[in-house]
Amino acid sequence: MNPSSISHPHAIMMVGLPGSGKTFFAQQFSEMFNAPFVDSQFISEHSLDSNASEEVCQRFLAEIARTKQTFIYEDSNLSRARRAEFARWAKGHGYKPLIIWVQTDEATCRRRIQKGHSLGTINFDAAVKSFTEPNAIEKPVVISGKHTYKTQARTVLARLGDSNRPSRPMTSLARQRPEVRRRGISIQ
Repeated sequence: MNPSSISHPHAIMMVGLPGSGKTFFAQQFSEMFNAPFVDSQFISEHSLDSNASEEVCQRFLAEIARTKQTFIYEDSNLSRARRAEFARWAKGHGYKPLIIWVQTDEATCRRRIQKGHSLGTINFDAAVKSFTEPNAIEKPVVISGKHTYKTQARTVLARLGDSNRPSRPMTSLARQRPEVRRRGISIQ
């Protein structure tokens, strides 16, 4: 599936605890479908000034928005308010916002962070406290941070495909199934 073949471009926002597997999934998905990926944490880590890094992210997003191409965005801010702000921005630029929640238990995330990330225990604990899980209104695609990329991608692609199909009215089950008569009993 090519992102340009999607009838409405999506602004995909990765959500989850640090160490859940958000960046891994986003990088793989981005490469596989040639979709731009903006990692605000990476930009912040390689920027001399936090205000400058925010401005760089905004410029990247503005340039991507001009292309109307599906893209992936990962933000270090884990709040529901930030996700709502992103969704408003995406809709305002002609995108369908899609939240992908990489759900991984805290112990696994902590192990992964200790193994390879520069995020310390204090920062990890602060991130856990500030994280708000997506609610039903946000309609997130939930993938496990412990599953393979292939399984995760299949789940996300199914949602992307569903969101691009025109909705059809549901037909009654009774109209779908022909009447069957056996021994004088009518089954509908």
